[in-house]
Amino acid sequence: MANIKLGFAPTRRSIFSAPDAVKYRGLTAGRLQELGVEFVDIDDINDEGLLYDENDRLKILEKFKASQVDGLFLPHCNFGTEYLCARLTKDLHVPVLLWGPLDERPEPNGVRLRDTQCGLFATGKVLRRFGVPFTYMTNCRLNDPVFARGINDFLAVCNVVKTFRNIRILQIGPRPFDFWSTMCNEGELLEKFGVELSPIPLPELTGEVKRAIADRDEVQKTIACCKANMEINVTEEQLENIAGLAVAMERLMGKYHCSAGAIQCWNALQGELGIMPCAANAILNEKGLPVVCETDIHGAITALLVEAAANDGTRSFFADWTIRHPDIENGELLQHCGPWPISCAKGKPCITYPLAFDYPGAVTAEAKHGELTLARFDGDNGKYSLLLGNAKGVDGPKGMGTYLWVEVENIKRLEAKIVEGPYIHHCVGIHRDVVPVLYEACKYLGVAPDLYDPIEEKVRAYLRGE
Repeated sequence: MANIKLGFAPTRRSIFSAPDAVKYRGLTAGRLQELGVEFVDIDDINDEGLLYDENDRLKILEKFKASQVDGLFLPHCNFGTEYLCARLTKDLHVPVLLWGPLDERPEPNGVRLRDTQCGLFATGKVLRRFGVPFTYMTNCRLNDPVFARGINDFLAVCNVVKTFRNIRILQIGPRPFDFWSTMCNEGELLEKFGVELSPIPLPELTGEVKRAIADRDEVQKTIACCKANMEINVTEEQLENIAGLAVAMERLMGKYHCSAGAIQCWNALQGELGIMPCAANAILNEKGLPVVCETDIHGAITALLVEAAANDGTRSFFADWTIRHPDIENGELLQHCGPWPISCAKGKPCITYPLAFDYPGAVTAEAKHGELTLARFDGDNGKYSLLLGNAKGVDGPKGMGTYLWVEVENIKRLEAKIVEGPYIHHCVGIHRDVVPVLYEACKYLGVAPDLYDPIEEKVRAYLRGE
């Protein structure tokens, strides 16, 4: 899991039981520790370790900012102080988790000690007045399974937001001329979302390849890794170029402090190196450094988001929607020349020649079946959204490149949504159901979630803890 740090600011209100609020502050902190959650507490701010005073709130804000927390957890240990919660969230500008422990049975004389649920209603209203997006985890007990699930999902949401707010993509060459569909608005991505591109020309890449091959050590290790994990159907010289390209791209991503890449994979590169970059892309994708084809910047953004949502090291794959399944009504072929990570493969991948080019360097492998999330971040005319949905791997005819036949609920509905936009023929898949996490994260990203199946109520029910 990613290193996500929460600001832990349990809150109370004066007219309810302070001792019980302190009790639940301690119980909640203990449960977070059991779950392995990293958090910054406020025990040094006041004797109770609770948020209920404006002077304390200012100190808490300073501490959380200095600690660079990635999210804010506001347990309402009794009713809570809603306006202080709202001020803190507004100033901190990180994802917010609102929750409170389920109240006990009232005492025999009718006295209630905490009224947590009532306070959650109040805080939700005030957060909306302040224009603060927040995540709500249902009023439950600390040991209820829904608590652990909700915390882990929120950590994944924080990881998506943290990833999105720090995206810098290595753009290797301009898009291929024929791929008008992959054009993007660099200035708009920066202005709207803070997404940065680091463009470099192809000669800078090929020069780095030559240096990597001359240095030998990293290239030889990469060659050994390829031979150990893949069948090799190219010459030793071609394999050396593939490994040199992988090492070079990783070095350049480090040099420009990029978390993903997008490469002009044809056709100038073939004249310089004599290979396709697909296998080199696959090597980096397996390392958690997504590299996508045809300079598809929006595709690289998507890959980063879905892997952040999985939050467990599961690797994504970059694919074309290609053709309908010849036998399954709602089936579709996802395919690309070979950039998919090795861990996606059903069997042993082979480095060989691609479907449509005469140069080696592609990978052929069918991907594992199972349940999938398919996604695409995209936009045009100033509006951006995240296409989201589920699919499952199915049997189908043998393919070339990296490929997977999938079945969706309604291919005609999905097809129309892609054609009508703002999407294109590219998507990113991952062998996890991360739809709820991405759906929830969209409220913090300023991006509209766009479910290609009518499952919004199902997703919202999951997020409510049902």
